[in-house]
Amino acid sequence: MPLKKIYTKAKTSLIKRQSLSKIAKADHRNKNIYSFYNVCPHNTGDKYCSPIHYFDEINDDPIHILNYKCFDNEVRNKHCKKIINNKLIVGGGGLLNRNAFSKPIKLIEELNATKNKKIVLWGLGHNEKDPASYGKKLAYNIDVENFEVAGTRDISMPGEYVPCVSCLHPVFDKTYQVSQEIGIIFHRHTLDKTETTNKFKNIPASSNNANLEELIQFIGSSETIITDSYHGMYWSMLLGKKVVVVPNSSKFYDFKYDPIYSTFENAIEDTKKAENYSGILEECREINHNFAEKVFDYLNI
Repeated sequence: MPLKKIYTKAKTSLIKRQSLSKIAKADHRNKNIYSFYNVCPHNTGDKYCSPIHYFDEINDDPIHILNYKCFDNEVRNKHCKKIINNKLIVGGGGLLNRNAFSKPIKLIEELNATKNKKIVLWGLGHNEKDPASYGKKLAYNIDVENFEVAGTRDISMPGEYVPCVSCLHPVFDKTYQVSQEIGIIFHRHTLDKTETTNKFKNIPASSNNANLEELIQFIGSSETIITDSYHGMYWSMLLGKKVVVVPNSSKFYDFKYDPIYSTFENAIEDTKKAENYSGILEECREINHNFAEKVFDYLNI
């Protein structure tokens, strides 16, 4: 391994330990409400999966779950202070059973147990990459039942069932004219795999890094969606579309409603098996509004 990479890895490891230790040892307070999630502007699903976008009670300056390892001291210190001083709403997104998020998620579990801290879990779920786990998850990497208010998007797992809060976005209230039989939504990382994307060169395509309004317009104009994006699947179901999923994580297997599971090789043929959904948007919105009442009551708002 090059010397520069060794240095960067060692420095990152040290910064992680220092940040986690600082937060764990601090005297915590419960001042305002902050949203804690994967603030990823390049993934539209990650961007809109937090209740910060739909409820004015939450501070509009989110806490990025990965900023505890940022090399910028100012960013890192601000991250620690916001966690230490405030109530937290964790989620949504695939934050559980994922190595990239395991340390900050374990810290959240520790704070909930030891710091008399007001922490809510809202619409997060498992996201394990090992194909052996697909459809077989039995436990999360934290005990969500120890949280006073915990909503998870996985129907068969612990916690109250609360699907992704992005269903509350007003973009789903618009009417869309169907103009294409099949549309495909690629995960942004799949866009780099030309062997895969070339299989669908004659099919209209979008990706999960597209502008939200453009992406929902694309879904709305399609009769059937093929996707390897979780929110591509979820939002298509909200709009009543037929959905064929090419899974790349355990997260696709625990929504209340099953898509047709397939591969990129067989996805077009498998669209013949897909059926339309109905009433999911209204159901998901009702669940989230009811859950919001519990959350804000617990957080004394």
